[in-house]
Formats: sequence, structure tokens, C-alpha cells
Amino acid sequence: MIEGVVNDAHEAVVTLSLQGPDGQAQDIEAVIDTGYSGFLTVPTTLAKELDLPFAYIGWALLANDAEVAFDVHDVTVLWDGRPRHVKADAAGSTSLVGMLLLDRHNVSIEVERGGRVLIEARE
Repeated sequence: MIEGVVNDAHEAVVTLSLQGPDGQAQDIEAVIDTGYSGFLTVPTTLAKELDLPFAYIGWALLANDAEVAFDVHDVTVLWDGRPRHVKADAAGSTSLVGMLLLDRHNVSIEVERGGRVLIEARE
């Protein structure tokens, strides 16, 4: 089980540990975003700090119909107590947990400031 909290901006936030290829680790706060269909986004600066291996160029269509390109990297995330190898989109300044990372999990959010956030694997 992964636990988090609803912050003052009413975002459901969890803390995750990311690991780079040389074992360097960093904890991040990531916002759960059910409108994001990928695994994880990380700021470009964090991808560089952890020296995450480049995987490919990704593309996204924004709400204003603009198409943007971004680097996609390989990263290991400690997910529910286990290392999980995923793709991380390097974009923006906020880390996001997407629907692919949440696949086969239940998410419970007490939607109020300081509310509890729970992510539990389905059996």
C-alpha cells in the first residue's frame, strides 16, 4: 500500500523513491493525475540529476491542440515496496503519477485538505 495526502492545492500527492542507473536515489512528491495515460512524469532537471537513460522522443497533444515533444527516460521507481522499471516522460516542473503506473490498483482519496490518499494493489 502507498499512502499520501491531499495538499493545500487539493492535489492527491504521494512520495515515491526514484533510482537512477548508478544506484543514485531521490524521493519525489508526485501528483496523481487520472487524465495522464502514461506511467510517470519527472521534471527535466531531475532526469538529468539522476542521469536517467534516454529511451525515445515522446509526443503529446495539449488541450489547446498544440503538439509538443519531450524526452522519455527509463527509471526505476519503488512502487508498493518493490522496484518497478517504467518509462518517465521528462516534462514540466511537477512529477505526475499516471494511469499506467496505477494499473491494477485501487485509489482512494479523501478529498479535503490533509485528506488521506491510498493506493492499493488489487488481488
